[in-house]
Amino acid sequence: MTQGQINQYQPLSSQPSLKRSSSFTFSHAKALKPFDSGDIKILLLENINQAAIEILSGEGYQVEAHSKSLPEDVLIEKIREVHCIGIRSKTKLTSKVLAEAKKLLVIGCFCIGTNQVDLEAAARQGIAVFNSPFSNSRSVAELVIAEIIFLSRQLGDRNNEMHQGIWNKVSANCYEIRGKTLGIIGYGHIGSQLSVLAESMGMTVYFYDIVQLMPLGTAKQVSTLHELLERADFVSLHVPETEDTKNMIGDTEISKMKKSSYLINASRGTVVHVPALIKGLQSGHLRGAAIDVYPREPRSNGQNFNDELNSWTTELLKCKNLILSPHIGGSTEEAQQMIGTEVATALFKYINYGTSIGAVNFPEIDLRAIQDTEKNSIRVLFAHQNVPGVLKEINQILSDHNVEKQYSDSRGEIAYMMADISDVDEHDIRKIYDTISSAKANILTRI
Repeated sequence: MTQGQINQYQPLSSQPSLKRSSSFTFSHAKALKPFDSGDIKILLLENINQAAIEILSGEGYQVEAHSKSLPEDVLIEKIREVHCIGIRSKTKLTSKVLAEAKKLLVIGCFCIGTNQVDLEAAARQGIAVFNSPFSNSRSVAELVIAEIIFLSRQLGDRNNEMHQGIWNKVSANCYEIRGKTLGIIGYGHIGSQLSVLAESMGMTVYFYDIVQLMPLGTAKQVSTLHELLERADFVSLHVPETEDTKNMIGDTEISKMKKSSYLINASRGTVVHVPALIKGLQSGHLRGAAIDVYPREPRSNGQNFNDELNSWTTELLKCKNLILSPHIGGSTEEAQQMIGTEVATALFKYINYGTSIGAVNFPEIDLRAIQDTEKNSIRVLFAHQNVPGVLKEINQILSDHNVEKQYSDSRGEIAYMMADISDVDEHDIRKIYDTISSAKANILTRI
């Protein structure tokens, strides 16, 4: 039950028990919802993978899918009626948009980042946000390996020349990558995968990260960014977008890089100060670069990559041995299927069971699901302000009932409690819901 809306309490029909052998029977988790699953409305934008659509439709939800992002006025109109929205990187869920989302329970970011969502505003409304931070790691790592080889052999320029009918067979300034040094900035899931691939191709790997990490293979961690820049023939960026990483590669950092080295950015567009990169390429200090992400990116496909978007675009396009790609690091069928599966699974687990493990803006809690053999049992989900005395008040409400399991956690100003209660009837359910949702600190109560 959501605050302000109470529908008939109706558990989903459970499937027959699975028999692993003649000795053991495994019962199924019971999805406790106060409405038919068909009452749940899902809005998916930006061409979310079919795997996600199938998972969410399979739960009985009403799924509406669009191939592109929506203008803000249309988005606001749509979001007023949905319980869940799934987006990628172009849809901006600002506090203005979220203020209109009166029924919204959960947001799924079918990508790595969540900077397109006002996470604090969502949390204040009791809206959990999920993403898929690791599913496209291999795809991005493989793209970077390809770019290292392309840059080292100047394949981008040779390809452009051939398309113009120009035959330019040269070997000057073209090299093998074997024996070269790769510097990785950010040694997370992508950076460490890239490290393994690069070593297997004969490269020496150094990495820089703000935390001490266990290297894979023979990679070595360096203590400063400048040390890495001075050592590496190729520098590849794999950091999140934060205030600390904004323009972390600028004039000073490029000047510290080895002469005739290469820079690759497949992380976030704000991490590299592009005018400084252009200057480094034009001067010849950098022999080449590859960019997959940009400070401002078009909302849709087409001839939209121009100076109106970023004032330096024309100058960038003139640079030699420069690979430009339209934010496709994670755009493989395998990665998108994995992302679709991971995020869609997190969404239905949150909607059906209240499980918030993996949420980026919400306390992470979970309890063993109520089984179909546990009759007359309910799960109470209570998102509330993190202030003193709330749990005392709630436990007094629940004290007349048999609380089978209970778990609570907080994250900043938001707290979240999950409690399973047995031996309740329809009157008990109504009373528990009404009493808890009227608590002063209540943000969102579901049963």
